[in-house]
Amino acid sequence: MEFRDVLARRRMVRNYDDRAIDRASLDRIAAAALRAPSAGNSQAIGVVVVTDPETRIAIARIADEPEYVASGFDPWISKAPAHIVISVSEKVYRDRYSEADKLGADGSQIDWPVPFWWVDAGASMMAVLLAAVDEGLAAGFLGVHSLPDLSQLLGIPDHFDPIGVVTVGHPAPDRRSGSLDRPKKTATDVVFTDRWG
Repeated sequence: MEFRDVLARRRMVRNYDDRAIDRASLDRIAAAALRAPSAGNSQAIGVVVVTDPETRIAIARIADEPEYVASGFDPWISKAPAHIVISVSEKVYRDRYSEADKLGADGSQIDWPVPFWWVDAGASMMAVLLAAVDEGLAAGFLGVHSLPDLSQLLGIPDHFDPIGVVTVGHPAPDRRSGSLDRPKKTATDVVFTDRWG
């Protein structure tokens, strides 16, 4: 599939049919998280692939899926045949930027104007979303704000913070979010040359 087609087809899917996902395909999707940028080559991304039905149901429970379904949506999280949980460690970045080649001339660590661990985690998530489309599948993202006990459930180390869950599967018809009714901005609205405006 051409990259422009992958971009055009990518959307957040929140309903899946019952078909299984080929394990090799799922492994390639998960590995895509590691192809994203990594400031200082810190390599502080961790990935947990969840296919066990009981664990997926537990994730749906802590995400309050019954409330989501009561709002008129199809079961999403419990029905997805695979979850890819992306985590990142600020500690690993700070440790990396304490090494000699990353210290300032005065021996101090850089002042982080932007927490690049979150930037890199977002890039990893996007790589996973695009890889799912490239494999002929669909994906959706559930932010960690809805998953207070996810780290404990999956045994994620204390110094890693999950950013959320990417659900993966074969798409089924779904009730699309009301957010999609908002007009889409075009490149002429937000892409400028040399100067804003």
